[in-house]
Amino acid sequence: MADTLQSDIQSLDSQINEQNELLNKLRLEGADKTLIDQARQHLGELKKSKALATANSSKDKDNKKKGRMLLKTAKGTRDYGPGEMYCRERIERIVKDCFTTYGGSCLDTPVFERKDILTGKYGEDAKLIFDLMDQGGEQLALRYDHTVPLGRYLAMMGGNNAQSKLWQVGKVYRRDNPVMSKGRMREFSQADFDISGTWDSMIPDAEIISLTCSILTKLEVGDFTIKLNHRKILDGIFEVCGVPPDKIRAISSAVDKLDKLSWVDVKKEMTEEKGLNPDVADKIGAYVKHKGGPALLERLLNDESLTSNINAKQGLDDMGILFKYLKAYKVLDKISFDLSLARGLDYYTGIIYEAVVEASAPPGFNAANAFAAAPTASAETTKAGEPQNEGQRKKTKKSTPGDIDEEDDVDESQVGVGSIAAGGRYDGLVGMFLAAASGSEGKKSPPTVPCVGISIGLDRIFALLWPKWMEKGMRSKETMVYVMSAGDGLLEERLDLVRELREAGIKTDFLAKNKPKLPTQFAAGEKDEVPFAIILGVDELKEGLVTVKKQRWEIVEGKKEKMTSSNKGEQVRRDELVKWLKESETWKECNSGIWA
Repeated sequence: MADTLQSDIQSLDSQINEQNELLNKLRLEGADKTLIDQARQHLGELKKSKALATANSSKDKDNKKKGRMLLKTAKGTRDYGPGEMYCRERIERIVKDCFTTYGGSCLDTPVFERKDILTGKYGEDAKLIFDLMDQGGEQLALRYDHTVPLGRYLAMMGGNNAQSKLWQVGKVYRRDNPVMSKGRMREFSQADFDISGTWDSMIPDAEIISLTCSILTKLEVGDFTIKLNHRKILDGIFEVCGVPPDKIRAISSAVDKLDKLSWVDVKKEMTEEKGLNPDVADKIGAYVKHKGGPALLERLLNDESLTSNINAKQGLDDMGILFKYLKAYKVLDKISFDLSLARGLDYYTGIIYEAVVEASAPPGFNAANAFAAAPTASAETTKAGEPQNEGQRKKTKKSTPGDIDEEDDVDESQVGVGSIAAGGRYDGLVGMFLAAASGSEGKKSPPTVPCVGISIGLDRIFALLWPKWMEKGMRSKETMVYVMSAGDGLLEERLDLVRELREAGIKTDFLAKNKPKLPTQFAAGEKDEVPFAIILGVDELKEGLVTVKKQRWEIVEGKKEKMTSSNKGEQVRRDELVKWLKESETWKECNSGIWA
């Protein structure tokens, strides 16, 4: 058996080399992208087969010594310590509170889906889906987002749960090149809020944008902008400019990169990589450079060539209604009507939007200068003529033909956080599932279940807020009281008080020792920056009293220090302790977020 496996491995090696040569040849000849993708997919399948054969061969080596275990997380994933999780949980609580304030109900879907549920929904990003090995006859994959699983859920409900507001918070997965310091990972958390069903035009869309502004304001992310566009306006622009129908989605994906690439680079992708006529690209550039508000909308409505296009006219009419509602929500000052916003996912059908902050763009990139004339080609492109997208790539080893499928490291200092929230209208997704399930896909128009939603990138927001959290010296625990004893251990008395305080809703801790020394107990409580130290003494307990000492920490010369005080504490009646604590100013400050 070992000889057979070794023969299979050698055969696969030969096939992989041949496929590598073919792939390189296709790329050098500038072959059609479909052929290149097929060749790359076949190469990946061969490599997977070799990996499986190699694993089976290894099992046959009885005396093979085990190497040392590498203790690290998988690429694109990370652990979060207690302090970081305290910050993340606070972010999540604010988001969930806003979701419920806007009338949402919670939903939870599986972290993996059948592969056919996910395919055909993400355009060029489909290559980022994490496939799972065959599990009992089902081809599975980790979910890429919450939107497609929601569409599948609504379809399974028959598409008849009209006018629902559903939210979901959980992990999603993308096989992308991670930029850990910017919250761009392979496993990350998203919070989604979606409105489904038939409503009057643009009211749910305005509600989603209002919700997004409310969340980002309460999270204190700093100045933010909601970039806004309409898929039909963009499609209308492409049609008016002369983009062939079969290239519209690909050109849309290229335009979407204008938030991090110059127009020169984007035009190069359109013309050289995607085969668009340069004159058509220039016409597109004349439109997508514009951004503004109601004044821009008015200007586009006066463009006869654009308004003569059915798609564009409908999108412009929708945008007019939306601006009216956003003014009523008092968020119009946060909006930028940006004609370069495209959103690459295939399922969007109407309004699209994303929230950005100053740190969203790559360092040094100025969107206002994106359409300026470019410097020399050597300053704009790599040796191979590829745009230096998403930060300079740092090669870890010399590139060879066999390295085509290898991933390069990314210079994180040259990459922005990206959008911190994004979404749009997707009226056809649920109907697509219903049609596929009934076998009528492609035969007749599927039933529509209008949907619009937002996805909030919790990891990207954490990447923005964590440095601020650290600067403010925020706590890493919610413990409010630390119960101590002076002199005798008084363990049973401490346990009794701890129980009473916890039952009263006061987060309380103590040192799990029989007779701990008082300084050791103080040190344990100070480690968690607990604002109240309650000290039990034999004599005080006989009189029905306890001693409460307030503790406070402040940032001094960039370092967090405990404020010293000569006050040895205040005696409080044991039976009035809970009321005293909850009425104190320190308690109110902690629960208002000042000390949180």
